[in-house]
Amino acid sequence: MALYAAAAAVLAGVESRQGSIKGLVYASSFQNVKQLYALVCETQRYSAVLDSVISSAGLLRAEKKLRPHLAKVLVYELLLGRGFRGGGGRWKPLLNRHQARLKAELARLKVHRGVSRNEDLLEVGCGPGAASQVPRFVRVNTLKTCSDDAIDYFKRQGFSYQGRASSLEDLKALKGKCFLLDPLLPELLVFPAQTDLHEHPLYQAGHLILQDKASCLPAMLLAPPPGSHVIDACAAPGNKTSHLAALLKNQGKIFAFDLDAKRLASMATLLARAGVSCCQLAEEDFLAVSPSDQRYRQVQYILLDPSCSGSGMLTRQLEEPGTGIPSKERLRALAGFQQRALCHALTFPSLQRLVYSTCSLCQEENEDVVQEALQQSSGTFRLAPVLPSWPHRGLNIFPGAEHCLRASPETTLTGGFFIAVLERVEVPSSVSQAKVSAPELRSSPSPAPKRKRRRRNTAAAPSTLSCTKQVLKTLTSWVEEGMTLVLPSA
Repeated sequence: MALYAAAAAVLAGVESRQGSIKGLVYASSFQNVKQLYALVCETQRYSAVLDSVISSAGLLRAEKKLRPHLAKVLVYELLLGRGFRGGGGRWKPLLNRHQARLKAELARLKVHRGVSRNEDLLEVGCGPGAASQVPRFVRVNTLKTCSDDAIDYFKRQGFSYQGRASSLEDLKALKGKCFLLDPLLPELLVFPAQTDLHEHPLYQAGHLILQDKASCLPAMLLAPPPGSHVIDACAAPGNKTSHLAALLKNQGKIFAFDLDAKRLASMATLLARAGVSCCQLAEEDFLAVSPSDQRYRQVQYILLDPSCSGSGMLTRQLEEPGTGIPSKERLRALAGFQQRALCHALTFPSLQRLVYSTCSLCQEENEDVVQEALQQSSGTFRLAPVLPSWPHRGLNIFPGAEHCLRASPETTLTGGFFIAVLERVEVPSSVSQAKVSAPELRSSPSPAPKRKRRRRNTAAAPSTLSCTKQVLKTLTSWVEEGMTLVLPSA
């Protein structure tokens, strides 16, 4: 099948350091990128286990034309996955010839390590430490369903609902088919780490979004009310955009920008499946978007999650264990772009609140970028204090940095993440002027305004209502006399 060949090609590319799993998946010609991504990630997760089983079974010695990366994908599907999809093509009979030996070697490996479940093999040295213990977070898409209905559906499928979690220890203790409601986000369900829901009907119908908890925080902390105009500056692949739409209840507008056409196309599919109808996608560099463009004059909220090193991503820790911090040259280039993007976002005239986030652990991409942007804003923006009970705060390198949030598998049981919420110190004059002048009417330049003021001054106005009626009566008489009324200039 094309799926297995594509997965093998991605694994080979990762091993030869041609790119990351996500980058190579999007660069492939395989259409269902989510299916491919999930298969590659799970195969890579069990890589050490698969290598041991394949070697012990002598599979590559017996099948000399079978390439190692393809063998790994096929054996994962046979032993640990959902079986061969779409019949398995010509690979199924080949693997069936070795099925008994492969299963025997997997069973022998479990006995040798003293475990009974496949996932327990990861817990005794085959996984990347704390990253392998991060639970599966599932956001309920409130544009299509609600948490109660999703919980009931899982219960009917034999899952055991344990209620709302009260601590990280509750999440760590999850096993089997048990699941919890997250203590912070009311629409976030939590399952054991190895739970695979990519083939679940609620996920495929867009009722569920597979999204790490830390990745859910930016939209939650931006908190745009329904009817707002929002910019998602670097939007693909779209999970945060769909979260924003859910918070807006599809009321208002989201302007979503990204330069990668292929990622935007995949994002459009994701948003359509999620029922998002308030988003305008644009294949455009956010830095080229003019803050003075009238289309964005009402934008008061911006979510900026720019390209970063990805050093906090769980999949990156699985793909490239031990690679550590990116090179100084790469960090310098990324931080430069992030700095320009953040400073550019802060120039939108009606902006009131902005969330800056990365999936990086590096100070250069996080606190340093925020500090420089605050200095350049000359006091117009400040860091908003958020989630005071969150255990992992920003590095204390400048006053107020403790208002930033950090996340990691060790401290928050999530992927590595950084979040800063910036808010305007003063309401921009354009907004205040619009609020004052919008309800007013005035005539074209003539003696008429004086007449209007005389009538207001001399007329008996026992109440605001009677005064308003008198003004309306006067305006009606002016219109009947052929006078022109004009709206105030902006």
